[in-house]
Amino acid sequence: MSLLHLFILAIIQGITEFLPVSSSGHLILLPQLTGLQDQGQAIDVAVHVGTLGAVILYFWQDVKKTIGGCGDIIHGHFGTEGAKLAFMLVAATIPVIIFGLILKLTGYDDALRSIKVIGWAMLIFGIVLYFADQKGAQDKTTADWNYSDAIRLGLWQAVALIPGTSRSGITITGARQMGYSREDGARIAMLMSIPTIIASGVLLGAEVISTADAQVARDGAIGAIFAFVSALLALSLMMKLLKSVSFTPYVIYRVFLGIVLLWIAYT
Repeated sequence: MSLLHLFILAIIQGITEFLPVSSSGHLILLPQLTGLQDQGQAIDVAVHVGTLGAVILYFWQDVKKTIGGCGDIIHGHFGTEGAKLAFMLVAATIPVIIFGLILKLTGYDDALRSIKVIGWAMLIFGIVLYFADQKGAQDKTTADWNYSDAIRLGLWQAVALIPGTSRSGITITGARQMGYSREDGARIAMLMSIPTIIASGVLLGAEVISTADAQVARDGAIGAIFAFVSALLALSLMMKLLKSVSFTPYVIYRVFLGIVLLWIAYT
């Protein structure tokens, strides 16, 4: 892949990963709408890994607490705040790993990479986000996050395996439906992305090693670096905007794009 192609992919991934507009959907659409070479799922996951560094850096205090919690668990101290956070992130990640493996083994992960699927997911889940954001209470914060909510959000996150749904969008939708504020819902969604992206990165590494494809590994590493920079900027901007802006602008974008994609798919 050319450096320009990788740069475009990384910018798209970095900007859309943390916005509720589906980064995966945009990555799939790029070759289908422009005629560029399909980068494949390996590169898709690589640029997702680039965004992992951005979210870790931005939420470093929470990440550090989680790492300390893992140490507490190893030493048998399960009641600390860090240990609780680590357990909840694991619980929230299990559903997406299970359903992701099912899609991978059955081959449905490739079958879902179509304009029609992305268009419907953009439209439907955009509307769902709108109603959850407008009707949901805002009386819960990150401190109220518990094991029950973690599992429920994990199930919401698993729905994002449908391209066009948006992992951050669907988890924010679930958080808003449960009564979490916009900022805290987004914060939980971002923290949940860390173990999910790590799991995807492990699968990517296994795929690259098993195929011994050095070119894919090189392209993936370059794309990951570009994605890291753009993602950090986009994440910082979104978290600042949530102090004064609802998710409605993202919903409008999703609905518009969904309608355009469905028009293309059916005509």
